[in-house]
Amino acid sequence: MSHVERMPPLDPAAMNEAQRKSAQALTAGPRGGVKGPFIALLRSPELMDRLQQVGEYLRFRSSLEPRISEFLMLIVSRVWTQQFEWSVHVPLALKAGVKPQTVETLAAGSRPAAMATDEATAYDFCDELLRTKGVSEATYRAAVDQFAEGGVIDMLGVIGYFTTVSMVLNVAHTPAPKDARAEPLSPLPM
Repeated sequence: MSHVERMPPLDPAAMNEAQRKSAQALTAGPRGGVKGPFIALLRSPELMDRLQQVGEYLRFRSSLEPRISEFLMLIVSRVWTQQFEWSVHVPLALKAGVKPQTVETLAAGSRPAAMATDEATAYDFCDELLRTKGVSEATYRAAVDQFAEGGVIDMLGVIGYFTTVSMVLNVAHTPAPKDARAEPLSPLPM
């Protein structure tokens, strides 16, 4: 289903000073420009600044190895059927070591069968949290045993941040990048 983009990129000439300053800071950082969720978030430059700092930590400096962070990003993207994040993070997840079959199974909306132990722990934690709004003692203990308490907090950060980003992108109708290398997600059955 195609949607008209509700919050397209702002014309730099129409930006206020706070928006210009935020856009310049984002462009100077590791993201290299105002892309994806930041296009819509630029309407609230202070929120954008704060969220992008959280996202920068979670993507580039958290205690989780990139394979696990990217894997979690794909799970959240699938739950929200978030095309932009899915198309951006599938290649990054594959590069980080997530198996193609795992990505295909996630795209279909199912639990991958053949995952590494840390991936299975991360999947179960994320899936249970998103479905039940909490985790059982067994799921929590398995996550702490695998990732330590700091890793559990970083997983919560990734899940929460990418949920927020997915909501922003879905409401803004932000399209996937034109050069997307991942197949678009199909809607999940209700």
